[in-house]
This record gives sequence, C-alpha cells and structure tokens, in this order.
Amino acid sequence: MKKICLIIVAFFLSLLPNKQNTIINAPVSINSPSNTPTLIGIPKKHLIKTVFVPQAPEKNWDEPWQNACEEAALLTVDYYYQNKSPDIETIKSDLQNLIKTPNDIGVSEMSTYLTQYKPLIIGNPTIDGIKEYIAKDVPIIVPTNGKILYKENKFFNNQGPEYHNIVILGYDDNKQKFTVHDVGTQHGAYFKYSYKLLMDSIMDKSSTTKQILILLK
Repeated sequence: MKKICLIIVAFFLSLLPNKQNTIINAPVSINSPSNTPTLIGIPKKHLIKTVFVPQAPEKNWDEPWQNACEEAALLTVDYYYQNKSPDIETIKSDLQNLIKTPNDIGVSEMSTYLTQYKPLIIGNPTIDGIKEYIAKDVPIIVPTNGKILYKENKFFNNQGPEYHNIVILGYDDNKQKFTVHDVGTQHGAYFKYSYKLLMDSIMDKSSTTKQILILLK
C-alpha cells in the first residue's frame, strides 16, 4: 500500500511545471554578443542625447577631415560617456589627437582606438539587437555605404561617400526610424534614417560581414 501511495505522489509531482523550463525570454546580458536579444520591457522609442561631433568641425573638407568620420564617431561615444559638451576648437583638437591615418579604417581597427572602453563587435546585427543596446543607453557605431544613405539624406556631397560611419542614438517603432548623429554633414545631429535603409547600408571596410561597434564602459 505504501508503495502504491508513493507511486501516486510521484505521478502528480511529475505533472507540476519544471521551474527551469518556465524561464522564458530571459533578459540578455548587455555584454552578450547575441544578435537576437529578448526585448523585455523595451520601450517603443528611445533617444540618447549627446553632443554632435562633425567630422569637419570648421567645414573644411580637406584632409584629414575628409576621412575623419571614424574618429568623429568614436569621439561622439567618448563625449557621451564622459558627459562632455566641448566647443568646436576642443572638438577639432580632440579629433586631431585621435586621427592616426588619413585613410578610412574598419570596425576592427576602430575598436583599438579608445582603450579605456571594452569593444564589442557584433556581426550581422538585427534591428531588435540594436534597439536592445540603445534602450540601455549604449550608443552604437555603424559603418555604412553612404551612397545608400544618400537616398534619405540629400545633405551629402557627391551623392554620399562610399564608406561612412555614423552613431545610432535612438529609435522609434511608430515611425520605423533610427535617430543618429551623422557626422558627415553639418545637418547630421539627430538625423533620422528608416530602419530598412540603415540596415541595408551597413558595410564594414575591413570585413565582408556586416559589423557594428559597441564600446562598453
């Protein structure tokens, strides 16, 4: 009889939910390179506010400013984390100190510039993955094909550069648009690109894989 009771108890216990299996949509760590983070509690829109860093601070497009979009994007993130709002002269000086080459550089090389941060390179990013970081107030540096961006940004000269870096600062699901600091024009502060166009434009100079760069404090 005792054996029968134990069997009955064991049967009913087996019907109870397994706690380990009921943890659904667990939040993804901000340090995770996962491209499909779980969007729990993510707002429909979010915006990170920070100073705008134009790659040609004095509107002079001669070198080294012509190819300084990478350094301007890096400096945008650095100023945000340090809560700085410098004047144009300071921006120019800081850009000059950051420029190591007159040539364009890819994500891999950019990731070595600001050693005070932990770089995270994400391949084949998704819209939801980008939103996950932005919602946690982590700006994202994105290498792009400026010729594609030109479709929505007519402020570019020569129909946009072939290679260009921008910083994503926000998103709006209702409008299906990202908000960025596009360092390549004087009108680039909080510029808006559609989700699809920006994702289509992603192009890393140093890799055949679409990659974005995140700097973590």
